[in-house]
Amino acid sequence: MVTAGTRAGWRWLAERYGAEPVQPLPAASSLPASVRPAHDLQAQLTFALKHERLHLELLARLFARIEPLELEVWIRREPTGQYARRAGFFFEWLTGRTLAVPDTAAGNYVDAIDAGAYLTSTSFIAVKRWRVRNNLPGTCQFCPVVSRSPEVLAAEAIDFAHALAELESAYGQDILQRSAVWLTIRESRASFAIEHEESQQGRIQRFAATMESMCGRSEDPLALDSLAALQASILGPAATRYGLRRSPVFVGHLNTYSDVVDYIAPHWDAILPLLEGLRASLACTVGRPPAVRAAVAAFGFVYIHPMSDGNGRISRFLINDILRRDGAVPAPFILPVSASITRSAFARAVYDQTLAVFSRPLMRKYAQQYQFGAMAEYDDGVRSNFQFGAYEDAMAAWRYPDLSKHAAYLGGVLRHTLAEEMPDEAAYLRGVYSARREVKNWLEGPDAEIDRIVRAVRENGWAVSNKLKKEFPMLADAELAGRIEHAVQAAFSPGSAR
Repeated sequence: MVTAGTRAGWRWLAERYGAEPVQPLPAASSLPASVRPAHDLQAQLTFALKHERLHLELLARLFARIEPLELEVWIRREPTGQYARRAGFFFEWLTGRTLAVPDTAAGNYVDAIDAGAYLTSTSFIAVKRWRVRNNLPGTCQFCPVVSRSPEVLAAEAIDFAHALAELESAYGQDILQRSAVWLTIRESRASFAIEHEESQQGRIQRFAATMESMCGRSEDPLALDSLAALQASILGPAATRYGLRRSPVFVGHLNTYSDVVDYIAPHWDAILPLLEGLRASLACTVGRPPAVRAAVAAFGFVYIHPMSDGNGRISRFLINDILRRDGAVPAPFILPVSASITRSAFARAVYDQTLAVFSRPLMRKYAQQYQFGAMAEYDDGVRSNFQFGAYEDAMAAWRYPDLSKHAAYLGGVLRHTLAEEMPDEAAYLRGVYSARREVKNWLEGPDAEIDRIVRAVRENGWAVSNKLKKEFPMLADAELAGRIEHAVQAAFSPGSAR
């Protein structure tokens, strides 16, 4: 049985100082008396930094509550101790305040975090005051935590070049290049399906064109001018609002009689610092595994939710944008990650569950802090009656999200995309071109009409339908129809390599 007296590390600190975080703490475990740390800040914080997963959110909350003197006494007692120095470094980095202790005069430099255990910056900043190498993958405005679990290591190990080379070997360069256009359209259609707007053909074509023309092209995808151009390209000329939001926003659904709030985004005044922090995170991790960086970009962006509209599509655009600018996926290829996300009800549920890794505990902590009250008009013209009373308290969670599960999830999606979605699309296109060529031995017509016949026969169980016969009367000839049916089925048969 775990009691208050046997708790240690982050859990003890959270309870002792009233610093309960949004994001989960390590599972409580019972420690024998021989290894149980003393009930004081020094012992418990040393235990947490030494033995438990990094929890930047809790550190930020803790340092906002403690008396700096508690930390100063420890540091003066152990001025060269690595955990005292790291604690002092984290305090000043997270709070912006300076502890009343002298600079560290001696001792080897230590890493702020373990590069073998976490995503870190590509290069470090030597903080002479603490003799600490700051290798954190962000700034105090936004810094993700990504633990290098076996699942994240698998995401890091994805060999995009090898996967694309295998596809080219199996299907040929011509088919693979032609499939790039279809994959872009498929990604666009699936991205709208995630938002339950899959019937919006004009918008689907517009988003596909945006991905083709803008993916990996801007100097900085999160610069305000880049975001403005991207949003305008995605939304088109007929949107009601553009730019950064200046009003409250929540993500939710309707439950018979009322709105159910699934997620609350940060206060609009916090958007610019958070975006700048996310930009800095991406800048300082260039050279780290592309799949992990893409996860940080996409999920970091969607949780900040900075734009007046288009946040979901921009977040999924960022996945391919990072993969391309990191050299993992060359132009003109767009990985249909949204198609992988929406391939089944189960796959879509897993995506929703991944988003809920952060949103659900946020809503659990602040369930009593929001309400629908009097209607108000905000600076961007939005009228809303949504009110949230804990923006400041929630900032530590928004600034320091643990995106470990998100990186692992995206790694799985990317592996499926490379192993299943792209080969399926290439095989389909090879079948279409082969069938078109064979059908033209028996029937003359423009490629677009021949392709429509091919698709119709394939989708109708390899048979010419009465509807198709009405559209193309010559197919009423049973012999001709039979030849076309055979040609189409043969072109799509397993092992066909025409």
